[in-house]
Amino acid sequence: MHGARHAPRAHTRLGRSGGTGGRGAAVRVTTRTPRPAGPGRARVAQNGGSVGRAAPAIERAGPVESAERGDGAPTSAPPDRRPVAAGRFRHAAAVVTSDAELLAVALPFLQAGVRAGDLVAMTCPPDVVELVCAELGEAGPGVEADTALSLLGARAPDVLSSARRFVQRAEEAPSGRLRVLSVVDFGDRPAGWREGLRYESASNRLLQDDAVTSVCVYDRRRLVPEVVASAGSTHPELVQGHALVPSPAFRDPLDYIPALPWPRDPVEDTPPALVVGAAASLAGLRHAIGAVLAERVPDRDQREDLHLATSEVAANAFRHGRPPVSARLWTDGSQMVCAITDAGRQFGDPLAGFRPAHGDDLSRGGMGLWLARKLWDSVDLLPGADGLTVRLSTRLR
Repeated sequence: MHGARHAPRAHTRLGRSGGTGGRGAAVRVTTRTPRPAGPGRARVAQNGGSVGRAAPAIERAGPVESAERGDGAPTSAPPDRRPVAAGRFRHAAAVVTSDAELLAVALPFLQAGVRAGDLVAMTCPPDVVELVCAELGEAGPGVEADTALSLLGARAPDVLSSARRFVQRAEEAPSGRLRVLSVVDFGDRPAGWREGLRYESASNRLLQDDAVTSVCVYDRRRLVPEVVASAGSTHPELVQGHALVPSPAFRDPLDYIPALPWPRDPVEDTPPALVVGAAASLAGLRHAIGAVLAERVPDRDQREDLHLATSEVAANAFRHGRPPVSARLWTDGSQMVCAITDAGRQFGDPLAGFRPAHGDDLSRGGMGLWLARKLWDSVDLLPGADGLTVRLSTRLR
């Protein structure tokens, strides 16, 4: 999803009526156009080991735990450091290079879930849904397709909300488990790749206590090598042969996410559209940002969303950080980056903003980074010599 208001996502049950030209279940696809995939020219530094090729697999279920803490306040409690392998969330990666290898992973996994009485879902591009459902046979009607269960159809906070709803539905299934097949696609920009790596890693703690078995397929034909290489670091298990095996390269999200590279966006090397060296007040900073957005963001809905999120991030800097609070904003007409910096140095929760700081009780506040992650494509928390910078990046509509 590239905006807070987006095209209808796919959420369909695979059935045997209707035609897709395949031999098995047909699918009714009513989805947004996925982000373009491709190798691109920019590169992201590798952060972890590479993964071997996948083969048919998959029947284990088990662990992981939610470690969400506040919204950036220096006094927030440290993140939960319990071992990631201690919960019920199973998160595995499979690397494929052909349709045959993809099917060798997908079909046994989905069919086993239907037999076991799981709530079974796919979150894949339409072409993959078509490919898989054509081969599912009798298992097809027991499988749903929903792009909102991954970054294909939503930003991270909304993916987590969708996952929560599916987990609640799965409690009524015979097995009480949710089983998800995901085909990874983080788009064609380094900022999107980084956001995807961050979410894949963070989910190991954010979904740690949920009864979910998830296999993420990394297709070398769709992804840059750096993204494929990350699979072992962001997934506790790998598909190998007919089993899930521990990933020797896996890293705890609390260590992995802060170590991700933070390359500058090319637009940051152009003259800024806004420079505020030391904001005299929150109201003044909000007004200055709003004026630039009014001039540079043509879509009204997106303009209002971006202003709301930047205002919340600025409010965090004034309330929880230390002065001076500064801001810079760059845009080239298709891309926008906004960086808000304060002199605080005690922020330490890499999972902040994936969920509201105080859970479902939004009246308690703590929504700043959560709104930013919902309304901008990418949110980076960058500690540095000048303090903490929250860097927001998005494509413009």
